[in-house]
Amino acid sequence: MKKREVHASVKDEELIQKRRDQMISGAVTLFKQKGFHRTTTREIAKASGFSIGTLYEYIRTKEDVLYLVCDRIYDEVKERLEENLAGNDGTIDSLKMGISNYFKVMDDMQDEVLVMYQEAKSLSKDALPYVLKKEMEMVAMFEALLLKCRDNKEINLDDRQIKMVAHNIFVQGQMWGFRRWALRKLFTLEEYIDRQTKALLSGIHTASGIY
Repeated sequence: MKKREVHASVKDEELIQKRRDQMISGAVTLFKQKGFHRTTTREIAKASGFSIGTLYEYIRTKEDVLYLVCDRIYDEVKERLEENLAGNDGTIDSLKMGISNYFKVMDDMQDEVLVMYQEAKSLSKDALPYVLKKEMEMVAMFEALLLKCRDNKEINLDDRQIKMVAHNIFVQGQMWGFRRWALRKLFTLEEYIDRQTKALLSGIHTASGIY
């Protein structure tokens, strides 16, 4: 599935990237405060530091801004995950480290992730499948990590169980961002990571027949 092209009348690719970075930063703050539908392109332009006329040199519609926001967030999360999981050696310790690093990424990017999930429903029909595919690629990173652990006989899960656990890890990390307003009254981030990791590993060991 190809990346959706967002039209720009400007030809300077470096300038396009710079302006869109500004646009994305301003839009995330506004979307979090007001939501996508209540935010105007004029407000996005002001938050980005340029005029409405300049804004339309880099996008055609407000939906283009939302697409750029979601695309950028997925790219950044994926890049950080790839970096954090690169040293995986297929051990339980590396699985714990991968889970911990992912949860910390979710903490660092909680505003962006929250906006993405609140507003992704407003993406156009051609854009939504693309960004959802990128999410599945991130889930697949945890599948690969778990498969490596299985190859090393650290766990004993079938393919369907591995897919389920990968999704569980992904969702538990997101939950810190979605429910942090309540969870942080009960746990520090480190405590949350510790408890969720133990719960995930307990489920893995039970499914593997390891007690």
